[in-house]
Amino acid sequence: MITAEQIKQLRQKTGFSIMECKGALEEAEGDQAKALKLLAKKGGEKAIKKAQREVKQGLIESYVHSNSKIGVILELNCETDFVARNEEFKSLAHDLAMHIAATDPKDLKELLTQPFIKDDEKTIQDLINDIVGKLGENIKIGKFVRLEI
Repeated sequence: MITAEQIKQLRQKTGFSIMECKGALEEAEGDQAKALKLLAKKGGEKAIKKAQREVKQGLIESYVHSNSKIGVILELNCETDFVARNEEFKSLAHDLAMHIAATDPKDLKELLTQPFIKDDEKTIQDLINDIVGKLGENIKIGKFVRLEI
């Protein structure tokens, strides 16, 4: 039997809906780790479905490293201004800018395949797919520039 507390904990970890968390826990027979993997897969599937949708909104994120010798300007796009104002979207933009500062990718293709600096079990594309699954909108990295003195 899946408890409300288990659903609540999984929802807090993932941001997925109550019904999606309940379904994943039921499919995983109450195993939180298996349910997390199922939801991650579901987030990737959602991202694939939404990938063709147009992204006309978003934000520009800037990051300057503490030594003031490396800086990044990043364009992160989404479908609506509602999501562009969402704290998780803003946090994603900041994390991506920090990642670019740390890894200096040559282009978008390289960036998307890199392991995320805060969780090397995920690629940048996986990170974006997770947020697409949570927020329900297509998200794409536009342009980015890394400057270094």
